[in-house]
Amino acid sequence: MVRFVNVQKSYDGETLVIKDLNLEIARGEFVTMLGPSGSGKTTTLLMLAGFEPATHGEIFLDGRPINRMPPHKRGIGMVFQNYALFPHMTVDENLAFPLEVRRMGKAEIEKRVRNVLEMVELPRFGHRRPAQLSGGQQQRVAVARALVFDPTLVLMDEPLGALDKQLREQMQYEIRHLHDRLGITVVYVTHDQAEALTMSDRIAVFKDGVIQQVSSPDEIYERPLNSFVAQFIGENNRLHGMVEKARPDGICTVRLATGELVSASAVKVSKPGDRTLLSLRPERVKIGAGVEALANVLDGSIEELIYLGDHVRTRLTVGGDPDFIVKIPNNTERPALERGMSVKVGWSAEDCRALDEV
Repeated sequence: MVRFVNVQKSYDGETLVIKDLNLEIARGEFVTMLGPSGSGKTTTLLMLAGFEPATHGEIFLDGRPINRMPPHKRGIGMVFQNYALFPHMTVDENLAFPLEVRRMGKAEIEKRVRNVLEMVELPRFGHRRPAQLSGGQQQRVAVARALVFDPTLVLMDEPLGALDKQLREQMQYEIRHLHDRLGITVVYVTHDQAEALTMSDRIAVFKDGVIQQVSSPDEIYERPLNSFVAQFIGENNRLHGMVEKARPDGICTVRLATGELVSASAVKVSKPGDRTLLSLRPERVKIGAGVEALANVLDGSIEELIYLGDHVRTRLTVGGDPDFIVKIPNNTERPALERGMSVKVGWSAEDCRALDEV
Protein backbone atom coordinates (compact mmCIF):
# COMPACT_ATOMS: atom_id res chain seq x y z
CA MET A 1 0.00 0.00 0.00
CA VAL A 2 2.77 2.43 1.01
CA ARG A 3 6.44 2.20 0.15
CA PHE A 4 9.31 4.51 1.09
CA VAL A 5 12.43 3.90 -1.03
CA ASN A 6 15.72 5.50 0.09
CA VAL A 7 13.86 8.60 1.29
CA GLN A 8 15.83 11.46 2.81
CA LYS A 9 14.69 14.83 4.14
CA SER A 10 16.64 17.98 4.93
CA TYR A 11 15.14 21.34 5.81
CA ASP A 12 18.36 23.37 5.51
CA GLY A 13 20.24 21.46 2.79
CA GLU A 14 22.87 20.27 5.26
CA THR A 15 21.37 18.25 8.13
CA LEU A 16 19.32 15.15 7.32
CA VAL A 17 16.31 14.73 9.60
CA ILE A 18 15.34 11.55 7.68
CA LYS A 19 18.21 9.29 6.54
CA ASP A 20 17.66 6.64 3.87
CA LEU A 21 14.20 5.57 4.98
CA ASN A 22 12.98 2.26 3.57
CA LEU A 23 9.59 1.08 4.81
CA GLU A 24 6.67 -0.90 3.41
CA ILE A 25 3.12 -0.80 4.80
CA ALA A 26 0.59 -3.42 3.71
CA ARG A 27 -3.04 -2.73 2.80
CA GLY A 28 -5.25 -2.81 5.89
CA GLU A 29 -2.32 -2.57 8.29
CA PHE A 30 -2.17 -0.32 11.37
CA VAL A 31 1.43 0.91 11.58
CA THR A 32 2.60 3.27 14.31
CA MET A 33 5.65 5.50 13.99
CA LEU A 34 7.05 5.81 17.50
CA GLY A 35 9.95 7.83 18.81
CA PRO A 36 11.05 10.80 20.92
CA SER A 37 10.58 14.42 19.82
CA GLY A 38 12.78 15.23 16.83
CA SER A 39 13.24 11.61 15.77
CA GLY A 40 11.63 12.15 12.33
CA LYS A 41 8.29 10.39 12.72
CA THR A 42 6.06 13.43 12.05
CA THR A 43 8.27 14.57 9.15
CA THR A 44 7.81 11.11 7.60
CA LEU A 45 4.03 11.43 7.99
CA LEU A 46 4.02 14.91 6.43
CA MET A 47 6.02 13.67 3.43
CA LEU A 48 3.50 10.87 2.93
CA ALA A 49 0.61 13.35 3.19
CA GLY A 50 2.28 15.71 0.69
CA PHE A 51 2.75 18.64 3.08
CA GLU A 52 6.54 18.29 2.95
CA PRO A 53 8.60 17.28 -0.12
CA ALA A 54 11.18 14.51 0.10
CA THR A 55 14.73 15.75 -0.52
CA HIS A 56 15.75 12.41 -2.04
CA GLY A 57 14.17 9.06 -2.79
CA GLU A 58 10.64 8.08 -3.79
CA ILE A 59 7.35 7.45 -1.99
CA PHE A 60 4.80 5.10 -3.55
CA LEU A 61 1.08 4.80 -2.79
CA ASP A 62 -0.73 1.82 -4.28
CA GLY A 63 2.20 1.34 -6.66
CA ARG A 64 2.16 4.96 -7.92
CA PRO A 65 4.99 7.43 -7.25
CA ILE A 66 3.47 10.40 -5.38
CA ASN A 67 6.41 12.73 -4.73
CA ARG A 68 5.14 15.25 -7.26
CA MET A 69 1.44 14.68 -6.58
CA PRO A 70 -0.35 17.47 -4.63
CA PRO A 71 -1.89 16.50 -1.26
CA HIS A 72 -5.54 16.80 -2.40
CA LYS A 73 -4.99 14.25 -5.18
CA ARG A 74 -3.44 11.55 -2.97
CA GLY A 75 -6.77 10.36 -1.52
CA ILE A 76 -5.40 10.41 2.02
CA GLY A 77 -7.41 11.21 5.17
CA MET A 78 -5.64 13.14 7.94
CA VAL A 79 -6.37 13.51 11.66
CA PHE A 80 -4.34 16.21 13.45
CA GLN A 81 -3.51 16.58 17.14
CA ASN A 82 -5.62 19.75 17.46
CA TYR A 83 -8.42 18.20 15.32
CA ALA A 84 -8.39 21.25 12.93
CA LEU A 85 -12.20 21.47 12.85
CA PHE A 86 -13.71 24.66 11.45
CA PRO A 87 -15.16 26.44 14.53
CA HIS A 88 -17.77 28.43 12.55
CA MET A 89 -19.22 25.30 10.93
CA THR A 90 -21.52 22.65 12.39
CA VAL A 91 -20.41 19.04 12.61
CA ASP A 92 -22.43 18.25 9.48
CA GLU A 93 -20.77 21.13 7.61
CA ASN A 94 -17.29 20.07 8.76
CA LEU A 95 -17.92 16.57 7.48
CA ALA A 96 -19.47 17.77 4.23
CA PHE A 97 -16.56 20.08 3.40
CA PRO A 98 -14.13 17.46 1.97
CA LEU A 99 -16.99 16.06 -0.11
CA GLU A 100 -17.96 19.49 -1.47
CA VAL A 101 -14.34 20.07 -2.46
CA ARG A 102 -14.60 16.86 -4.47
CA ARG A 103 -17.82 18.17 -6.09
CA MET A 104 -20.08 15.37 -4.88
CA GLY A 105 -23.84 15.69 -5.22
CA LYS A 106 -25.97 16.95 -2.31
CA ALA A 107 -27.80 13.64 -1.80
CA GLU A 108 -24.54 11.67 -1.74
CA ILE A 109 -23.00 14.15 0.71
CA GLU A 110 -25.96 13.87 3.09
CA LYS A 111 -25.83 10.07 2.91
CA ARG A 112 -22.09 9.90 3.62
CA VAL A 113 -22.27 12.40 6.49
CA ARG A 114 -25.13 10.43 8.07
CA ASN A 115 -23.28 7.12 7.67
CA VAL A 116 -19.99 8.37 9.09
CA LEU A 117 -21.70 9.95 12.13
CA GLU A 118 -23.34 6.59 12.82
CA MET A 119 -19.93 4.96 12.47
CA VAL A 120 -18.38 7.13 15.21
CA GLU A 121 -21.57 6.91 17.32
CA LEU A 122 -22.52 10.60 17.07
CA PRO A 123 -25.73 10.41 14.99
CA ARG A 124 -27.51 13.27 16.79
CA PHE A 125 -24.62 15.74 16.96
CA GLY A 126 -24.63 17.01 13.36
CA HIS A 127 -26.18 20.38 14.22
CA ARG A 128 -23.63 21.27 16.93
CA ARG A 129 -20.50 23.34 16.52
CA PRO A 130 -17.09 22.06 17.71
CA ALA A 131 -17.14 24.32 20.80
CA GLN A 132 -20.31 22.54 21.95
CA LEU A 133 -18.59 19.14 21.95
CA SER A 134 -16.35 17.45 24.52
CA GLY A 135 -12.73 16.66 23.63
CA GLY A 136 -13.60 13.04 22.92
CA GLN A 137 -16.52 14.03 20.69
CA GLN A 138 -14.34 16.48 18.74
CA GLN A 139 -11.79 13.73 18.27
CA ARG A 140 -14.46 11.42 16.86
CA VAL A 141 -15.63 14.12 14.45
CA ALA A 142 -12.02 14.60 13.28
CA VAL A 143 -11.77 10.84 12.64
CA ALA A 144 -15.14 10.89 10.83
CA ARG A 145 -13.98 13.73 8.58
CA ALA A 146 -10.87 11.74 7.66
CA LEU A 147 -13.06 8.75 6.71
CA VAL A 148 -16.02 10.44 5.02
CA PHE A 149 -14.57 10.42 1.48
CA ASP A 150 -13.44 6.75 1.63
CA PRO A 151 -9.69 7.44 1.57
CA THR A 152 -7.24 4.72 0.62
CA LEU A 153 -5.13 5.64 3.62
CA VAL A 154 -5.66 7.50 6.93
CA LEU A 155 -2.82 9.33 8.69
CA MET A 156 -3.08 10.29 12.36
CA ASP A 157 -0.60 12.69 13.98
CA GLU A 158 -0.81 12.28 17.78
CA PRO A 159 -4.61 12.67 17.68
CA LEU A 160 -5.12 11.75 21.35
CA GLY A 161 -2.53 14.11 22.82
CA ALA A 162 -5.09 16.65 24.08
CA LEU A 163 -7.26 14.12 25.95
CA ASP A 164 -7.11 13.12 29.61
CA LYS A 165 -5.72 9.68 30.51
CA GLN A 166 -9.01 7.81 30.86
CA LEU A 167 -10.54 9.21 27.66
CA ARG A 168 -7.27 8.71 25.82
CA GLU A 169 -7.25 5.00 26.70
CA GLN A 170 -10.92 4.65 25.71
CA MET A 171 -10.28 6.31 22.33
CA GLN A 172 -7.30 4.03 21.66
CA TYR A 173 -9.63 1.03 21.71
CA GLU A 174 -12.32 2.85 19.70
CA ILE A 175 -9.89 3.78 16.91
CA ARG A 176 -8.48 0.25 16.89
CA HIS A 177 -11.96 -1.29 16.69
CA LEU A 178 -12.91 1.13 13.90
CA HIS A 179 -9.81 0.09 11.98
CA ASP A 180 -10.61 -3.60 12.44
CA ARG A 181 -14.22 -3.10 11.34
CA LEU A 182 -13.46 -1.04 8.23
CA GLY A 183 -10.20 -2.68 7.18
CA ILE A 184 -8.62 0.71 6.43
CA THR A 185 -4.88 1.33 6.29
CA VAL A 186 -3.70 3.57 9.14
CA VAL A 187 -0.34 5.23 9.74
CA TYR A 188 -0.26 6.63 13.27
CA VAL A 189 2.32 8.88 14.95
CA THR A 190 2.87 8.99 18.70
CA HIS A 191 5.58 9.25 21.34
CA ASP A 192 3.44 7.26 23.80
CA GLN A 193 4.79 3.70 24.06
CA ALA A 194 1.66 2.23 25.69
CA GLU A 195 -0.48 3.74 22.93
CA ALA A 196 1.71 2.18 20.25
CA LEU A 197 1.63 -1.24 21.94
CA THR A 198 -2.16 -1.10 22.36
CA MET A 199 -3.13 -0.06 18.83
CA SER A 200 -0.61 -1.33 16.31
CA ASP A 201 -0.12 -4.28 14.00
CA ARG A 202 3.49 -3.14 13.66
CA ILE A 203 5.58 -0.40 15.26
CA ALA A 204 8.43 1.49 13.57
CA VAL A 205 10.76 2.91 16.24
CA PHE A 206 12.54 6.09 15.12
CA LYS A 207 15.74 7.67 16.44
CA ASP A 208 17.60 10.56 14.77
CA GLY A 209 15.84 10.03 11.43
CA VAL A 210 16.58 6.30 11.27
CA ILE A 211 14.20 3.41 11.91
CA GLN A 212 15.77 1.24 14.61
CA GLN A 213 13.29 -1.63 14.40
CA VAL A 214 9.99 -2.45 12.68
CA SER A 215 8.12 -5.31 14.35
CA SER A 216 4.88 -6.38 15.99
CA PRO A 217 4.24 -4.97 19.49
CA ASP A 218 5.18 -8.22 21.24
CA GLU A 219 8.34 -8.59 19.14
CA ILE A 220 9.40 -4.98 19.88
CA TYR A 221 8.83 -5.46 23.61
CA GLU A 222 10.14 -9.00 24.06
CA ARG A 223 12.96 -8.97 21.51
CA PRO A 224 14.39 -5.44 21.04
CA LEU A 225 17.24 -5.34 18.53
CA ASN A 226 19.33 -2.69 20.29
CA SER A 227 19.68 -0.77 23.55
CA PHE A 228 17.69 2.24 22.34
CA VAL A 229 14.61 0.16 21.53
CA ALA A 230 14.93 -1.79 24.79
CA GLN A 231 15.10 1.40 26.85
CA PHE A 232 12.47 3.34 24.90
CA ILE A 233 9.78 0.64 24.99
CA GLY A 234 8.57 -0.17 28.49
CA GLU A 235 10.48 -0.45 31.75
CA ASN A 236 13.83 -2.13 31.51
CA ASN A 237 16.63 -3.25 33.83
CA ARG A 238 20.13 -2.48 32.56
CA LEU A 239 23.33 -4.15 33.70
CA HIS A 240 26.71 -3.26 32.20
CA GLY A 241 29.38 -5.88 31.61
CA MET A 242 31.84 -7.55 29.26
CA VAL A 243 31.40 -10.72 27.22
CA GLU A 244 33.61 -13.55 28.50
CA LYS A 245 32.39 -16.40 26.33
CA ALA A 246 30.08 -16.79 23.32
CA ARG A 247 28.43 -20.17 22.65
CA PRO A 248 27.26 -21.52 19.26
CA ASP A 249 23.65 -21.69 20.54
CA GLY A 250 23.47 -17.87 20.77
CA ILE A 251 23.98 -17.67 24.54
CA CYS A 252 26.89 -15.68 25.92
CA THR A 253 28.46 -15.32 29.36
CA VAL A 254 28.85 -11.75 30.62
CA ARG A 255 30.90 -10.62 33.61
CA LEU A 256 29.37 -7.68 35.43
CA ALA A 257 31.44 -4.87 36.95
CA THR A 258 30.79 -6.50 40.36
CA GLY A 259 32.41 -9.73 39.14
CA GLU A 260 29.23 -11.81 38.87
CA LEU A 261 28.61 -13.91 35.77
CA VAL A 262 25.35 -13.73 33.83
CA SER A 263 24.12 -15.87 30.91
CA ALA A 264 22.23 -13.95 28.21
CA SER A 265 21.02 -14.13 24.61
CA ALA A 266 23.71 -12.61 22.39
CA VAL A 267 21.91 -10.03 20.24
CA LYS A 268 24.27 -7.11 19.61
CA VAL A 269 27.57 -8.71 20.67
CA SER A 270 29.76 -11.07 18.71
CA LYS A 271 32.95 -11.97 20.55
CA PRO A 272 34.66 -12.10 23.95
CA GLY A 273 35.83 -8.67 25.08
CA ASP A 274 32.79 -6.83 23.70
CA ARG A 275 31.27 -4.32 26.10
CA THR A 276 27.56 -4.90 26.48
CA LEU A 277 24.40 -3.67 28.11
CA LEU A 278 22.16 -6.44 29.44
CA SER A 279 18.43 -5.75 29.01
CA LEU A 280 15.93 -7.49 31.29
CA ARG A 281 12.20 -6.77 31.80
CA PRO A 282 11.11 -6.37 35.46
CA GLU A 283 8.28 -8.89 35.13
CA ARG A 284 10.74 -11.59 33.97
CA VAL A 285 12.67 -11.59 37.25
CA LYS A 286 11.77 -13.98 40.09
CA ILE A 287 12.38 -13.46 43.82
CA GLY A 288 12.62 -16.08 46.54
CA ALA A 289 11.42 -19.68 46.21
CA GLY A 290 12.27 -21.46 42.98
CA VAL A 291 14.94 -19.08 41.68
CA GLU A 292 17.73 -21.63 42.19
CA ALA A 293 16.48 -23.55 39.13
CA LEU A 294 17.03 -20.54 36.84
CA ALA A 295 20.14 -19.91 34.73
CA ASN A 296 21.00 -16.69 36.56
CA VAL A 297 20.81 -16.30 40.36
CA LEU A 298 22.20 -13.13 41.99
CA ASP A 299 22.10 -11.59 45.45
CA GLY A 300 19.83 -8.60 45.91
CA SER A 301 19.05 -6.10 48.64
CA ILE A 302 15.54 -4.61 48.82
CA GLU A 303 15.58 -0.80 48.77
CA GLU A 304 11.88 0.00 48.27
CA LEU A 305 8.46 -1.66 48.00
CA ILE A 306 5.55 0.10 46.30
CA TYR A 307 2.08 -1.46 46.32
CA LEU A 308 0.31 -0.85 42.99
CA GLY A 309 -2.74 -3.08 43.30
CA ASP A 310 -2.15 -5.78 40.71
CA HIS A 311 1.57 -5.96 41.51
CA VAL A 312 4.23 -4.81 43.97
CA ARG A 313 6.99 -2.76 42.37
CA THR A 314 10.18 -3.77 44.16
CA ARG A 315 13.41 -1.78 43.80
CA LEU A 316 16.62 -3.60 44.71
CA THR A 317 20.36 -3.30 44.44
CA VAL A 318 21.45 -6.11 42.10
CA GLY A 319 24.74 -6.45 40.22
CA GLY A 320 25.81 -3.00 41.34
CA ASP A 321 22.60 -1.35 40.08
CA PRO A 322 20.59 0.30 42.92
CA ASP A 323 17.57 0.79 40.63
CA PHE A 324 16.94 -2.83 39.66
CA ILE A 325 13.16 -3.30 39.41
CA VAL A 326 11.12 -6.47 39.92
CA LYS A 327 7.35 -6.55 39.41
CA ILE A 328 5.84 -9.15 41.74
CA PRO A 329 2.25 -10.20 40.91
CA ASN A 330 -0.18 -9.59 43.76
CA ASN A 331 -1.42 -13.14 44.27
CA THR A 332 -1.43 -15.82 46.95
CA GLU A 333 2.15 -16.83 46.05
CA ARG A 334 3.57 -13.34 46.67
CA PRO A 335 6.58 -13.66 49.03
CA ALA A 336 6.66 -11.67 52.27
CA LEU A 337 9.29 -8.99 51.68
CA GLU A 338 10.58 -6.07 53.72
CA ARG A 339 12.85 -3.13 53.03
CA GLY A 340 16.50 -3.95 53.81
CA MET A 341 15.99 -7.69 53.32
CA SER A 342 18.61 -9.73 51.41
CA VAL A 343 17.07 -11.97 48.78
CA LYS A 344 17.99 -14.16 45.83
CA VAL A 345 16.76 -12.97 42.41
CA GLY A 346 16.83 -15.05 39.25
CA TRP A 347 15.96 -15.07 35.57
CA SER A 348 16.47 -17.21 32.47
CA ALA A 349 19.18 -16.60 29.89
CA GLU A 350 16.54 -16.24 27.13
CA ASP A 351 14.85 -13.35 28.96
CA CYS A 352 18.12 -11.42 29.25
CA ARG A 353 19.46 -9.78 26.06
CA ALA A 354 23.09 -8.73 25.53
CA LEU A 355 22.85 -5.53 23.47
CA ASP A 356 25.11 -2.71 22.32
CA GLU A 357 26.47 -0.58 25.16
CA VAL A 358 25.22 3.03 25.19
